[in-house]
Amino acid sequence: MNFSPTSWLTPAQARQLLLPGAVLLAAGAGVLTARMGMLIPGVLIGLPVAAFCLTVLFQVPRVGVVAFIVYCFLVMTINRHLKGAPFGLGMDGLLLLLWLALAYHRNRQVVHWPRLNNDLCKLGLIWFLINILEIGNPAGASILGWYYEMRGTTFYWALSTPLVFMLFYRPRDLNLFLMLVIFFSVAGAYYGIKQKIIGPDAAEQLWLDTGAAKTHVLFGVLRVFSFYSEAAQFGASQAHIAVVCLALATGPFRWWKRLIFGFVSASTLYGMLISGTRGAMFVLVAGIFMHLVLSKQLKVLVLGGLLAGGAFGILKYTTIGNNNPSVARMRTSLDPNDPSLLVRLRNQAKLREYLASRPLGGGVGVIGMWGEKYNGDKYLSTIAPDSYFVKIWAEYGIVGFLIWFGMMLYILGKSCGIVWRTRNPLLRQKLLALTAGYCGILMASYGNEVINQMPSAMIVYLGWGFVFLGPRLDTPLPEPAAESAPAAPPLALTA
Repeated sequence: MNFSPTSWLTPAQARQLLLPGAVLLAAGAGVLTARMGMLIPGVLIGLPVAAFCLTVLFQVPRVGVVAFIVYCFLVMTINRHLKGAPFGLGMDGLLLLLWLALAYHRNRQVVHWPRLNNDLCKLGLIWFLINILEIGNPAGASILGWYYEMRGTTFYWALSTPLVFMLFYRPRDLNLFLMLVIFFSVAGAYYGIKQKIIGPDAAEQLWLDTGAAKTHVLFGVLRVFSFYSEAAQFGASQAHIAVVCLALATGPFRWWKRLIFGFVSASTLYGMLISGTRGAMFVLVAGIFMHLVLSKQLKVLVLGGLLAGGAFGILKYTTIGNNNPSVARMRTSLDPNDPSLLVRLRNQAKLREYLASRPLGGGVGVIGMWGEKYNGDKYLSTIAPDSYFVKIWAEYGIVGFLIWFGMMLYILGKSCGIVWRTRNPLLRQKLLALTAGYCGILMASYGNEVINQMPSAMIVYLGWGFVFLGPRLDTPLPEPAAESAPAAPPLALTA
């Protein structure tokens, strides 16, 4: 028998039933909304939007990389203003959907798996496997603490960096990445200025009132956090982009582009100052030093060194600018008797004694925020790490720390080598900027948790991919004929 609706309904009858059906559906949605609140309208609106986004993602996976970049900047302010959903896990879901889209994509010109055969992806896989093995750490840390902690440490590295090689490997993709990062960083700087002058909005004030004010309102002065997770990440990220744009401003671009880069660098530098984040100063010091070294200009290196030494001397040995709270707070980072520094040194002494007999550490997620939440019964959860280096040491032990730090130095060293050998001056300056920024973030992570927080983690992990793609972008190489993938397009970077 044929049970098709067309066998018992004529087109005219179907049209007549359309309006009553729509009315019944609307009435049912209204009843459910009255009983369950705005969840029902949200679902009805969200489902078609989600279906559309999934269709676009699976058809054009590159769109997902752009969405990931944008989401990493905005996720914390979304989480702060819209309660009731774990928006932070949206980054995980987006990355997993991207890889699912790649797995089912049939166009071999888009998906070319041999591109993943490189040192950077292999290191990410090795570190991810080490984190899997850490589940069996004899210290017995909570699996939930392990999951939430390992996301910024290895999960985003292992899943996001390879996407550059798979989907974002063209010169125009590098330009788009820089444009997005710079745009949202400048937006963050000016939103922070608004926050300083006008004050936080209601949701941000609630966040301060529920505990954050203890670290973000010092002596009656707000440490600006903009739409980032907190002031430390805001300040470090702003310093990161200040270094990147300063390097771009000294590159062989047209004068108006250099002017824009200089303006962005100054804006983000001010954003760093109003954050009150002392550790962000080390992003500037290390990043600018790396930029000067890779610039291959001895005169610039000497002049930059003299200027940096002068700035250090002013902060260290004078009181110039102390009437400005931001400058005064930055000056305390150079004081060996600063109370905050002394507390950190005492905590490190405790960790040194505890970890002396634990070369594999106390387990991933046992210290810091996730340690307090999921491993409150462990000794390490009672000690504030205050440094990402210290956190790695506490969680993975001296063995894991040496492996991680060795990887970080290898990536930095190879990035420097790639920049040094790049022939195209415009491409070279962009890779130099990313390498200098990474160096600054790595060094700043000695004082704060920076490299594992968004958006800094995303910028660093994707930036690594572009730098390691440098030789291919500099001299396009044909893809293997067996895969029928196109050769990289000719370099289209203009001044």
